[in-house]
Amino acid sequence: MLKLIGTRLLLVVPQLLIVSILVFLLVYLIPGSAAAMILGEAGSNPEAIAQVEAQLGLDRPFVVRLVEWMGAALQGDLGTSLQSGRPVADLVAERIPATLSLVAGGLLVAIVLGLSLGVLAGTHARRPVDRAVTGLSSLMQSVPEFWLGLLMILVFVIQLGIAPVVAWVPPQQDAGAWLQGLILPALALGVGASALITRQTRVAVTSALESRYADTLTAAGVPRRRIVWVYALKNAMVPVLASSALAVSILFGTSLVMERVFSFPGMGTMLLNAVLAKDFPLVQGTVLVICVIIIAVNLVVDIGYGLINPKARPQ
Repeated sequence: MLKLIGTRLLLVVPQLLIVSILVFLLVYLIPGSAAAMILGEAGSNPEAIAQVEAQLGLDRPFVVRLVEWMGAALQGDLGTSLQSGRPVADLVAERIPATLSLVAGGLLVAIVLGLSLGVLAGTHARRPVDRAVTGLSSLMQSVPEFWLGLLMILVFVIQLGIAPVVAWVPPQQDAGAWLQGLILPALALGVGASALITRQTRVAVTSALESRYADTLTAAGVPRRRIVWVYALKNAMVPVLASSALAVSILFGTSLVMERVFSFPGMGTMLLNAVLAKDFPLVQGTVLVICVIIIAVNLVVDIGYGLINPKARPQ
């Protein structure tokens, strides 16, 4: 088991290195000049732009800037925002609770809904219930999350008035209001991702129930309910874990849009504003933190995959 954890940790190192380089290169894809944005149209001229770029270190060689930025990032220093003048790490720390709450809520909805529908379809394979669940999962995957979120706001907030107008409340301020405001965004975000888990669970449960060991257990008098929930579902957790890791990446990308719909003060809104303002350090720091979180989640899933499936462990 220790060998499995050590192997997965060693694989994280090149991933972080590649991600850091790509994140640093990302800002070069943004058209325009950060110095010109800071100076504005009135003060923008070649001499002033060159002077500001020299002050910000933007005129130094690429490799030097990359090494310095990576060294500072390892120490927790993500630079200083060009727009606000505040440390990027502080800005990210202020916004990350809202984004993590939204993604965690969406993942919980996706797993619970996906497992429930997947088990229901798998235990009724090739029957009308199975076809109904398959059609429903296709519908859930095809509906845009932002459209579903707007529809929920229209129905539950404006028409029925049973959901709060202000969705985000910090948990340390009011845990009840935080949980209440998270219900609609989590549902809108998790419904689409649950379709992937539903399909994986349905295939795994169907395969487990049609296997020889399931027939043996049935012949031995083991109740079907026990076969489903103890044996079949355990085997189904392997593809469910893999699809959950993929769902996290999808949820992070979708949450950037959902934050705008529900006015969540998360990293997505900050990232969009940073791109528009050409705030390169803030863009780099925010994208790097999101990538590190996704890598960490995949690391945990890989270790969990090895715990459930002994064949995946290194020999």
